[in-house]
Amino acid sequence: MRIKSPQVRVISPEGRQLGVMDTPKAIALALQFNLDLVEVAAAATPPVCRIMDFGKYVYEEQKKTSHVKSTASKIKEIEFTVRIEKGDFNTKVRHAEEFLDHGNKVKLRLKFRGREMAHTEMGFEVMQRALTDLDGMGHPDSPPKLTGKQINVMLSPLPVNKRKPKFHVRETAPAQPPPPEAT
Repeated sequence: MRIKSPQVRVISPEGRQLGVMDTPKAIALALQFNLDLVEVAAAATPPVCRIMDFGKYVYEEQKKTSHVKSTASKIKEIEFTVRIEKGDFNTKVRHAEEFLDHGNKVKLRLKFRGREMAHTEMGFEVMQRALTDLDGMGHPDSPPKLTGKQINVMLSPLPVNKRKPKFHVRETAPAQPPPPEAT
């Protein structure tokens, strides 16, 4: 894109204002530095241009936007059954707690198989037990709902300073061994 204004306000590569000058003179000045003249504020009168490496500028802008994408939360899914054993239940809840600690949303899903649909209250008890175990790390977006042959509930993580892990203890600095005793 070319600068259409006859005069521009120029900023040096170090960030100092060089003043208002004719556009061809500003381009020649940028070429002396082996850099580009980039319009940074087109709406200003006269437009503000900066002498900089345009390729580096584009790279920095892309890096900023890619960082934003990587911090977006992901949805992790944990699946339960009505007749889940205590050890399996604890393992799955521990994984859910870890996901919430990393800032991810967690979808808890309980599948009914065969005649288990006759006792949906047992499924709701399992889900309520899981929600109780995870209440220090996240909060349900809505109450558990029966949809077809499964119960679903989505958990969002609590703010970092309010999280209280029940199973997973955050790693801290290792304790220093006591000094050897003098004999």
